[in-house]
Amino acid sequence: MKRYLIFVAVGPALGGFALLLVTTYMSGYWTDTNPAEVAKLFKVFVTSLQYSYLFGFLPALMICAIDDILFHVRRIPPFLRMLIVGGIAFLLAGVNYASHGSEYGAVQWILYGLVGFIPATVSSWLVHRFVDESQPAVVTDPPAA
Repeated sequence: MKRYLIFVAVGPALGGFALLLVTTYMSGYWTDTNPAEVAKLFKVFVTSLQYSYLFGFLPALMICAIDDILFHVRRIPPFLRMLIVGGIAFLLAGVNYASHGSEYGAVQWILYGLVGFIPATVSSWLVHRFVDESQPAVVTDPPAA
């Protein structure tokens, strides 16, 4: 249960901030920056945080379910699990965001893919770091009577 709480608490906030950074970069916002513009960016982030949680709640739970499934595969070490979860989130975010704009290319795919990769890997790392991950007991068949 703690795994799901961490993913839901951390994922949408990081994903929303990463999405804000990518969309501002893709729109050309960062060509002329000063401290006032950066302050506006953080103001937009704070005002849109509620929507990040509203629309990021279910994707965070889906990625967490993948992380939970991979946790039960004994042969996958935690570092590889984090990369697999991040890679799946990268692909899903890339498909979701990158194919809808007027520009369609590798840079757009990579940037929008990072919107999924960053929160998924950070959340998976936090789960590995702070949640007791003792492997579940192996269930064996009872001996025949």
